[in-house]
Amino acid sequence: MSGSGEIPPIVQNQLAQLQQLKLQLEAVSRQKMQVEALLRDAEAALNELEKLDENSIIYRTVGELMIKVGKTEVKEALSEKKETYDLRLKTLERQEERVQKKYQQLQQQLQQILGAAGTGTDTASAPTTMGA
Repeated sequence: MSGSGEIPPIVQNQLAQLQQLKLQLEAVSRQKMQVEALLRDAEAALNELEKLDENSIIYRTVGELMIKVGKTEVKEALSEKKETYDLRLKTLERQEERVQKKYQQLQQQLQQILGAAGTGTDTASAPTTMGA
């Protein structure tokens, strides 16, 4: 590294990658929260549906219409939605773990590079404090 304090291109590239991973992690986290809310809503609706007897009148919205439907049909539709939300949530959790792992690895690489370049103390063994 030159004495003028310029950041080497490899470090600039890794910093850009780190920022991109942080943005990706935030996006996945937002998606995960949205799916969790949808899942809670589906579970709450299923719980309320269980309290109704078979003769209860149930309406489902389709666009701007409300259509009378049977309890079994609504229960099946809600169960399918819940299952879909469960799968989507698991996928997002795995994606979040992968991105978090990449983020931490890149962060450690940067700390090692910066520590080896003598830009201060050895940060390779320091606890991670950047980002997420």
